[in-house]
Amino acid sequence: MFPVPNSTLPHWRTELHDLDSHRSTPELPDKQDIVIVGAGFAGASLAYYLLKDSPDPVQAERHDPGGQTGLLRRDWSEWCVLHRLFYLLMPMDHELVQSMSSGHLRPDVFSGVARCLQMRGLAIANEVGLFELANAEAVTALVRDEGIACDLTPVTSGCAFVDDAEGAKAKKLYDEMVALGCPTLEHVTYHGAEDAESVSGVKGAWALFTFPAATIWPYKMVMHLLALDIANGANLQTNTSVQEVSQTPDPDGYWTLKTPRGSTRARRVVFGTNAYTGAVLLEYKHAIYTNRGTCARIVPVAAVPSSESDSASPPRQPLASCGICVRSPGSMESYYGMQLDGSVIVGGARSSFRIPGQEGLWLRTVDDASLIEPAVPYFAAWAGKMLLGWEDVEGRVEKVWTGIMENTTDEAPHVGEVPGKPGLLICAGFEGYGMPNVLLCAKGLVKVMEDGCPFSETGVPACYETSLERLRAATQH
Repeated sequence: MFPVPNSTLPHWRTELHDLDSHRSTPELPDKQDIVIVGAGFAGASLAYYLLKDSPDPVQAERHDPGGQTGLLRRDWSEWCVLHRLFYLLMPMDHELVQSMSSGHLRPDVFSGVARCLQMRGLAIANEVGLFELANAEAVTALVRDEGIACDLTPVTSGCAFVDDAEGAKAKKLYDEMVALGCPTLEHVTYHGAEDAESVSGVKGAWALFTFPAATIWPYKMVMHLLALDIANGANLQTNTSVQEVSQTPDPDGYWTLKTPRGSTRARRVVFGTNAYTGAVLLEYKHAIYTNRGTCARIVPVAAVPSSESDSASPPRQPLASCGICVRSPGSMESYYGMQLDGSVIVGGARSSFRIPGQEGLWLRTVDDASLIEPAVPYFAAWAGKMLLGWEDVEGRVEKVWTGIMENTTDEAPHVGEVPGKPGLLICAGFEGYGMPNVLLCAKGLVKVMEDGCPFSETGVPACYETSLERLRAATQH
């Protein structure tokens, strides 16, 4: 399924970059060495590493670049074209986001590791957790070294459990992980019923697990990366959606990509298309599937005075970033990130629409042009219901939007060479956790492309490698 027109506008795209509708050349080139399909975080990062150490290079895209991190995003199939010896063509995704992005750079060092432990065992869970930590460090270093103005702010994040039984289960799992020696737990602090609510600022929190993270404006980061790509020789082509990729290369070894502006050919094509991958890479239509989420920006006005003699006061500040969990190890009802201007970006609202019989509201849809209507009143009441000391705060909902995210059938990204199609590669399917995964996945995939590096030596978790076995399992699933 391809993106729909007129998607809802996320908060992240209220300050548009000069490159937002940029085309480096009036026409698409006839052929090039490399085309990147996707100009969100994955596509921009792939281009960054491809071009970084090269004397010369390129990029392209479909609506407006930089939308990722999910719900940051419009997760559209936008496209970029780059060229060095190559020309990159990219459908764009967000992320960020990840996702229904609330502007997080948040390695999932407890809940995510716990879930991976249950699914895949200790060794793989530790590998994935440490990889997310390394990605957070790499993104922070990239922002610092390249001077990217994207409001990157170190914070303490958390997972707050608001059900006592589920909080107890999470604590038991935490203790088991400590005994097993999970290295990521060195970064996690547990708070029990005596202080979970006061530390988190989340009403009724019975258990809280905190860890270092950051908040970020993902669109600004992605657009800065695209600007660096262009400065290094990239050719960016917005509003040029890739509609079809040939099933086989031509006799000269070029794959053909069809767009509304004509066709272009490439020896190598890299798909950073995330949720929309199955639309252009048909073998992934079961492995990576779409779901719709929603976010809102809430602006606290001030506490409403209890009497005429009282003066209004600012609300109590909760943790700057938190997921509010209803099941162990980490099924989030909602999640939020505090912004530098005092507003709150809230995502999730799952209980308002993820209910039996209403799967059409979110599952396997790409309609981000309309709101998820049951979530709108949920956001209006969210602050007073969820945050301690916000009962009398006038929380003005300034914007609500929807975005298309992706799930994979085995809950792991797909990175590597597309099985049976030499010259096609993929970096997609990040399950709403693109920020703490994408950058080093892109860097590892570039090692495969440029150096012939075996996947096992890229530093990317082995369970992320795409394979025929995974695709077959997805089809059966």
